[in-house]
Amino acid sequence: MTERADLLESAARAYQALAELAETVEDEWQYVTDLTEAYLPSILALAGADSGRPLSDEAVAAVQEAIVEIGLIADPHRAIDWLSTFPGIVALALGGSEL
Repeated sequence: MTERADLLESAARAYQALAELAETVEDEWQYVTDLTEAYLPSILALAGADSGRPLSDEAVAAVQEAIVEIGLIADPHRAIDWLSTFPGIVALALGGSEL
Protein backbone atom coordinates (compact mmCIF):
# COMPACT_ATOMS: atom_id res chain seq x y z
CA MET A 1 0.00 0.00 0.00
CA THR A 2 1.23 3.53 -0.70
CA GLU A 3 1.83 6.17 1.93
CA ARG A 4 -1.24 8.02 0.64
CA ALA A 5 -3.43 4.93 0.86
CA ASP A 6 -2.16 4.09 4.36
CA LEU A 7 -2.78 7.61 5.58
CA LEU A 8 -6.28 7.74 4.14
CA GLU A 9 -7.12 4.31 5.51
CA SER A 10 -6.18 5.64 8.95
CA ALA A 11 -8.32 8.72 8.33
CA ALA A 12 -11.25 6.54 7.27
CA ARG A 13 -10.96 4.37 10.40
CA ALA A 14 -10.86 7.47 12.58
CA TYR A 15 -13.86 8.91 10.75
CA GLN A 16 -15.80 5.66 11.23
CA ALA A 17 -15.05 5.73 14.96
CA LEU A 18 -16.27 9.33 15.08
CA ALA A 19 -19.47 8.30 13.29
CA GLU A 20 -20.04 5.48 15.75
CA LEU A 21 -19.81 7.95 18.62
CA ALA A 22 -22.17 10.35 16.86
CA GLU A 23 -24.69 7.56 16.23
CA THR A 24 -25.33 7.37 19.96
CA VAL A 25 -27.51 10.48 19.62
CA GLU A 26 -30.74 8.72 18.69
CA ASP A 27 -32.51 11.81 17.33
CA GLU A 28 -29.66 12.41 14.90
CA TRP A 29 -29.09 8.81 13.76
CA GLN A 30 -30.34 9.34 10.19
CA TYR A 31 -28.39 12.56 9.77
CA VAL A 32 -25.22 10.86 11.01
CA THR A 33 -25.81 7.91 8.69
CA ASP A 34 -26.34 10.23 5.72
CA LEU A 35 -23.13 12.16 6.45
CA THR A 36 -21.13 8.98 6.88
CA GLU A 37 -22.45 7.47 3.66
CA ALA A 38 -21.58 10.67 1.80
CA TYR A 39 -18.13 11.40 3.21
CA LEU A 40 -16.52 8.04 4.04
CA PRO A 41 -16.28 6.97 0.39
CA SER A 42 -14.94 10.43 -0.46
CA ILE A 43 -12.14 10.07 2.07
CA LEU A 44 -11.21 6.67 0.66
CA ALA A 45 -11.36 8.00 -2.91
CA LEU A 46 -8.64 10.50 -2.06
CA ALA A 47 -6.22 7.56 -1.92
CA GLY A 48 -6.35 7.30 -5.72
CA ALA A 49 -6.29 11.03 -6.39
CA ASP A 50 -2.83 12.21 -7.42
CA SER A 51 -1.49 8.86 -6.27
CA GLY A 52 1.69 9.39 -8.28
CA ARG A 53 2.51 12.62 -6.48
CA PRO A 54 4.34 12.14 -3.16
CA LEU A 55 2.81 13.65 -0.06
CA SER A 56 4.67 16.45 1.67
CA ASP A 57 5.69 16.00 5.28
CA GLU A 58 3.38 18.89 6.13
CA ALA A 59 0.39 17.22 4.49
CA VAL A 60 1.01 13.96 6.32
CA ALA A 61 1.44 15.81 9.62
CA ALA A 62 -1.76 17.80 9.09
CA VAL A 63 -3.85 14.69 8.41
CA GLN A 64 -2.28 12.84 11.32
CA GLU A 65 -3.00 15.77 13.63
CA ALA A 66 -6.62 15.89 12.46
CA ILE A 67 -6.91 12.16 13.18
CA VAL A 68 -5.55 12.71 16.69
CA GLU A 69 -7.92 15.62 17.27
CA ILE A 70 -11.07 13.72 16.32
CA GLY A 71 -9.85 10.82 18.43
CA LEU A 72 -10.03 13.11 21.46
CA ILE A 73 -13.72 13.89 20.95
CA ALA A 74 -15.87 12.29 23.64
CA ASP A 75 -19.12 14.26 23.24
CA PRO A 76 -21.40 12.70 20.61
CA HIS A 77 -22.90 16.08 19.71
CA ARG A 78 -19.45 17.47 19.01
CA ALA A 79 -18.72 14.34 16.99
CA ILE A 80 -21.72 15.17 14.79
CA ASP A 81 -20.26 18.61 14.14
CA TRP A 82 -16.94 17.11 13.06
CA LEU A 83 -18.47 14.56 10.69
CA SER A 84 -18.79 17.25 8.05
CA THR A 85 -15.60 19.13 9.02
CA PHE A 86 -13.01 16.35 9.12
CA PRO A 87 -13.28 15.25 5.47
CA GLY A 88 -12.72 18.81 4.28
CA ILE A 89 -9.64 19.17 6.45
CA VAL A 90 -8.21 15.95 5.06
CA ALA A 91 -8.91 16.98 1.47
CA LEU A 92 -7.43 20.45 1.91
CA ALA A 93 -4.34 19.09 3.67
CA LEU A 94 -3.70 16.84 0.70
CA GLY A 95 -3.84 19.79 -1.69
CA GLY A 96 -7.31 19.17 -3.03
CA SER A 97 -10.47 21.11 -2.72
CA GLU A 98 -12.88 20.68 0.13
CA LEU A 99 -15.14 17.64 -0.24
